[in-house]
Amino acid sequence: MIQSLFARQVEKRSDHIKFNGRILFLCEDAELVKQQLAGQDLDWNPSIKLRDNISTDEITPAYICYYYDETLGEFPYLGLKCGDENPVVRDSVKKGGFVASVAGKRRGKGSSREQSPYAEMCAGIRVVVAENVERIYQQNCQNLGLFVTTNLSIIDKIRNGENIPLAEFTRGEDEITREIIEYGGLFNFNVARLQGKVSLPKITTPKRPMTLAEKILAQHYVVDLSNDRIGVPAVKPGDSGFVRTDIRFSHEYVTPMAAIFFEQLVGKDEKVTDPSSILFFRDHLTFLAQVMPPERVKMGLLDLAGDLQKKQAAFAQAQGIRLHGEVGERPGSEGICHSMVLENYALPGQVIVGSDSHTPHSGAMGCLAFGIGTTDVFNAWITKDVRVKVPESVKIVVRGEKPANVTAKDIILEILRHPYVKSGEAIAKVIEYSGETIAALSIDERATMTNMAAEIGGFTGIIATASQNGKPNARAVEFLMQRRGMSRAQAEQACAPRFSDPNAEYAKVIEIDASQLRPIVARPGDPGNGVFVDELESDVRITSAYGGSCTAGKNEDMDMYAAVFQRAFSEGKHIAPGVQCYIQFGSQSTRDYAARKGYIELFRAVGAQIIEPSCGACINAGPGASKTKDEVTISSQNRNFPGRSGPGQVYLASPYTVAASAIAGKIVAAELEN
Repeated sequence: MIQSLFARQVEKRSDHIKFNGRILFLCEDAELVKQQLAGQDLDWNPSIKLRDNISTDEITPAYICYYYDETLGEFPYLGLKCGDENPVVRDSVKKGGFVASVAGKRRGKGSSREQSPYAEMCAGIRVVVAENVERIYQQNCQNLGLFVTTNLSIIDKIRNGENIPLAEFTRGEDEITREIIEYGGLFNFNVARLQGKVSLPKITTPKRPMTLAEKILAQHYVVDLSNDRIGVPAVKPGDSGFVRTDIRFSHEYVTPMAAIFFEQLVGKDEKVTDPSSILFFRDHLTFLAQVMPPERVKMGLLDLAGDLQKKQAAFAQAQGIRLHGEVGERPGSEGICHSMVLENYALPGQVIVGSDSHTPHSGAMGCLAFGIGTTDVFNAWITKDVRVKVPESVKIVVRGEKPANVTAKDIILEILRHPYVKSGEAIAKVIEYSGETIAALSIDERATMTNMAAEIGGFTGIIATASQNGKPNARAVEFLMQRRGMSRAQAEQACAPRFSDPNAEYAKVIEIDASQLRPIVARPGDPGNGVFVDELESDVRITSAYGGSCTAGKNEDMDMYAAVFQRAFSEGKHIAPGVQCYIQFGSQSTRDYAARKGYIELFRAVGAQIIEPSCGACINAGPGASKTKDEVTISSQNRNFPGRSGPGQVYLASPYTVAASAIAGKIVAAELEN
C-alpha cells in the first residue's frame, strides 16, 4: 500500500452546488451551435433537436489525444458533426464561458478515452447533461469530478443561477458512486477509503443462480482491502463494490496521462502495486508518421505523439512494467493490445481491465474483460481493483447453421441493428452470447463478437467456455492447447467451471437464426446502420478496402481474406483498378501464421498491400485511412463513426466481404460453398 496517501487531506463537497456560466446546447443545426459559440444564448426547448450518438471521437478526435494535459481544454467538440458541418473550432468552447453542455441520446459512445471529459472539464464545463449516457464516458466524468445528469429539467436551474442540491447528481446511483461524486472524484474517494473514512457496502446477496459474469464478479469482489479478503457467495444486479483485477493494461494513448496523474497525486518516487500484473502496449500510433497530414506535422502533433511513446517507455522502465513495443527487424509493433492479451495472457474466469473500450475482446475466453478510463487505470495501479456495479445481463442466443459466407462479423452487425440495441436499452449491460452457433465458432471468431460488445454499448461481452453441465467447449480447449501450450487436462480444467447457471436471470433474451442471415454491411456513420449487401440500393463503388484491426486481424480472419483471394487469383483476377487494398495483422503471431500458410505471397500476388502489426486506419493513424471526403472504404474494423478513419465514407463488413469487394471494385458478398 502506498503510505504517502495516508497523510493526504480529502474532504467532501458542499451539499449544494451553484454553477455560474453559460449552457452549450449541442444541436443538430450547425448554425445554432455557431451562434452560441459567437456569444448568443439559445432559448432552447424540446422542439430544437439535440445531437444524438455523439461519440468520443467527435468530442476529442484521435489526433487531439496526443495532448494529455490541460491543453486539451482548447479542443472539446472539434469533431462534432452537425449535418455536413463541424461548427466548433479550437478554443471556441473555452472562450465561450460555458459551464454546462447538453446533448441527446447515447452521449459519449465509442472509445473509452478519458481525454474527452477531461477536455470538457479543462474548457470550463462542469455539468454534462444528456438524455442517456454511455457507461465508460459517464464513469470517466464522475472519476474526474464532472457532474453528470440525465434530468434535463436541471437546465432551467442552471440558467437561473440556483443552488442545486448535490443529491441531484447522486440520485439513483449506488452507494460507492454517490460517495465518489461527493468526494469530487475517484482518487479522493480512494484516498478516503485507504484512510478508513469510507467503508464499502457489504454484499449480502444469498446464493442464487448466476450468469457467468456474476460468478466471476462474486469470486473477485474485494471484501476488505486492508487484509486482502476476496470473494462473496453471490451477487445480483445492482450490488456495488470493487473487484480485484488479474490483468491491467494500457496503451500509449492513455498511459502517459495516467502516469502524470500518478506522479502528481501520488508521487514520482512511489511504486505501483504488483507491476507483474500490469501490461503496457505501444500499438496505436506505430504508423502515424506515414499518414499524418503536413499541416498537422507543422503544428507539432507528430512530436507530441512521439512524446506519448517516450513517456510510456520511461514510466514502464521506472516501474518495472512489461512493455510490448515495436519490433526491431521490421516496422510495426508486437501487436494490438487486445489481440496480444487474448493470445498470450487471458484465462477463463479472470477479470481483465484495459484502457480501451474493446477490452471485451478477451471475453471470448470466458473472461470478464472491460474497458476503463485513465483515472480508473491510475487508481488501479494503487489498489489493484476497480469499482463495478453489477450489471444486468442480456443473453443473445444464436442458433442454426449459418451460410458459408456469413461470419461472426455479420452476426454482430445483425445484432447492432436490433431495435433493443439501437434504442440504447443494452447500454452498460453484460452481453452474453450463447447457442450452438456460437459454441461452434473458433475463439478468433468469438473475439469478433465480444470485441464489438463495445459498439452495442455493453459493459462487456462474454462467452462461456463450458456447457451448463460443465463439459469444456472443444474450441476453447483447442485454443489453449495450440496457443498456450497447455495439456488437454490443463485446458479442460481451466474451461470447465466457466458457464452460466441454467436458471440465471437476464434483462432480455434475443434470439438470432443464423440460417436466415446473409452478408451485411453497416452504412457510414454508425455500426448500427446495417443492411444486407444484396439490399444496397445501388452499386457502391469503393476506393479502398481495409482488412485488419483488433476485430479482424486474427488468424481466422487471414484465412477468410486468403480464401477469397485464392479463388480470384486462380481465375486470373486481382485487386480492382483504382482500389487500394490493405491487409494488416493484429499481432506478430498472426503475421507468422500468415507467412507459414503462404498468405503473404498470395496477398501481394493479387495486389494487396501488407501492413505490419499495429492499430492504424481504424483510428486514422495508419495506411488505409481516407484523405478526402470523396473516398469510399469497405473495412473490417469495428467502428465507422464520422471522421474516425479520415474524412471519407466507411462501410463495415466481414473479412469475406472486404476481400470480395476489393476484387470487384464495389461492395459485393463473397460467393462460397457450404
